[in-house]
Amino acid sequence: MRAIAFDLDNTLWAVEPVLLRAEARVYAWLEEHCPRITANLTIEDMRRARETLARREPHQAHDFTYLRTAALAGHAREHGYEEEVAARAFEVFLAARCEVQLFADVRPGLERLRSRFALATLSNGNADLERIGLAHWFSLSLNARQIGAAKPARLCFERLAEGLGVAPGALWYVGDDPYLDVEAARAAGLGTVWMNRGGHRWPDGIAAADLTVADLTALAQALGV
Repeated sequence: MRAIAFDLDNTLWAVEPVLLRAEARVYAWLEEHCPRITANLTIEDMRRARETLARREPHQAHDFTYLRTAALAGHAREHGYEEEVAARAFEVFLAARCEVQLFADVRPGLERLRSRFALATLSNGNADLERIGLAHWFSLSLNARQIGAAKPARLCFERLAEGLGVAPGALWYVGDDPYLDVEAARAAGLGTVWMNRGGHRWPDGIAAADLTVADLTALAQALGV
């Protein structure tokens, strides 16, 4: 193997608290700047609106940035505000989205791994590695919005290998989701690593990953770095 690519959310940091905080900040911003929206909609209402939009426009369902901004624009329009409010509110979201707490093993693990492998990322989400301060570790970073498709689509992994200039078989993919990360990467011909930070049981019915590790330190050790 010549390269390693990583999922981001729940692989390099825990995403649930990040999203909850980001949505709360957007809601607080709307309360201040667009109070008619929050007088009529809860955070849960806004989540349901995004889900409805994704079902109505399945060709855009992979693009979380589009879903958030389009839904926000709809809320603004429906409550008598200009649609440009959506871009401002999304910037509030994105700033908070990029305030992540890396798992303690991430920076030292990446340092060890990049001594031997080219490193990359592939995510369905919209975290900005430049804002987070991780971009310099990776020679390539792709997300679903850039590709026009989301994992488990084979295209995502093909674009990843092409961008790195390696054959799929020369690339490990590391992720926490047995289906979106492991099974999908294997179907595209990549080596697979399950990042099992929580000591979870592997689901029945699908073949195990090539490697299972609890953190990047264990991954580096398993790969002899």
